[in-house]
Amino acid sequence: MKKIILVTLVAVSVTAFGVGLFYYNELAVQAAVPRDIEDPIVQIPTGATYGEVVDLLRKRNMLGNEQLFHWLAEQMNYKREEMRAGQFQLKPGWSMIELIRHLRGGKQEPVKVVLTTERLPENVAAKTARFIEPDSATIWATFQDKEVLDKLGYTPETLMSLFIPNTYQLFWTTTPEQFLERMQAEHDKFWNDTRRAKAEVRGLSPAEVYTLASIVEKETLQDKEKTRMAGVYLNRLKQGMRLQADPTSVFARRDFNTRRVTDYHTKFDSPYNTYLYAGLPPGPIAMASISSIDAVLGAEEHDYLYFCAVGDGTGFHNFARTLDAHNRNAQIYRDNLRKRGLR
Repeated sequence: MKKIILVTLVAVSVTAFGVGLFYYNELAVQAAVPRDIEDPIVQIPTGATYGEVVDLLRKRNMLGNEQLFHWLAEQMNYKREEMRAGQFQLKPGWSMIELIRHLRGGKQEPVKVVLTTERLPENVAAKTARFIEPDSATIWATFQDKEVLDKLGYTPETLMSLFIPNTYQLFWTTTPEQFLERMQAEHDKFWNDTRRAKAEVRGLSPAEVYTLASIVEKETLQDKEKTRMAGVYLNRLKQGMRLQADPTSVFARRDFNTRRVTDYHTKFDSPYNTYLYAGLPPGPIAMASISSIDAVLGAEEHDYLYFCAVGDGTGFHNFARTLDAHNRNAQIYRDNLRKRGLR
């Protein structure tokens, strides 16, 4: 009897081993990730269950023999582990073993978050949401959280000065709080000792430099004249003149698509309207490019107080020291518009 039982156990063990070996060999050579896959990226949401991951892989045609996949997931302890969230880069032709090992390991593929010259914090939230897991509403809510802003040392008005336009590598699972912390680190790196010293010479804080740079950013697209334009605004600040910057009155009205600045903009009562209020507005009117920030820090020394677009389609401006000279430049602008059939 004992011999029969022993023989039976050995036979069962050999059979089980053979089945396991067969499954393993099948999985070792069977491609789970199609060799012709066009998008070898998989995003597993935070808190996803094993079943949800399987559904995701099934929709991407990455399961092959699903029964074999479940068996291997059990053997590799993937079914019992918490699912690793993130964006994962897969390789075409990977076997199920390679696929599960990669997903179980949790090594994420970074995403590139591209920030350029967004207009408002909510635009930054919307842009960022294109690259990371949280949606724009969640990110925007964090941007407005007083406790979060206090911790970072910003207000809703000054928050835009935190963002330095660039391309940043982050993980897809980055939270809004982690995103802001990363932006703070990049901000501090950007504002090195050299830039801070230049700001101090101007009598401005980094946030004030950024605010003025945002005005320069919206006044001209020509990098060549940014330092001269920054010099005009710095001269006005020194003399206690109102900046009278068109972009600030446009910002105050939130009329970003306007092609012409009128009394509708310049007479609108808002602390951002520099036609009505002296000094800098409460905060940036847009994200400032690095070229605009450095233009303020390295502003040209001159005695110009006015500038006016040339109007010839080049995007450049004529600068003037006196109001009479400025009025002549304004006439040149109008004449050029008429020549171009725009007036």
